[in-house]
Amino acid sequence: MSDTSHLVPLCNATDVTKDTPARGMLGGQAYAIFTRDGLYYVTQDLCTHGPGFLSEGFVEDCEVECPFHLGRFNFITGAPTSPPCTEALRVWTVHLVDGKICIDPEETHP
Repeated sequence: MSDTSHLVPLCNATDVTKDTPARGMLGGQAYAIFTRDGLYYVTQDLCTHGPGFLSEGFVEDCEVECPFHLGRFNFITGAPTSPPCTEALRVWTVHLVDGKICIDPEETHP
């Protein structure tokens, strides 16, 4: 069994539906949690373009639309997919532990 002591829970997996993202908070940082095809994804909640929260956004397929300016992101990769968004979202690897969506908040991506 792998060590999961560094993982922090954001929410219960049952809190996330394919059409409605969830919001998780950790140390003042907000995270948006998505699901698609039985898998879970976590991105930063704050849009990279403005003050919109992606956990309040419209979800279609693997994209989320920011409710502030209607730009879109791929929530799997974090890549912007529609203007005015140009800067990618930060994403974390999701670990499902005892029915909870967990991340390593210190995880970095190349």
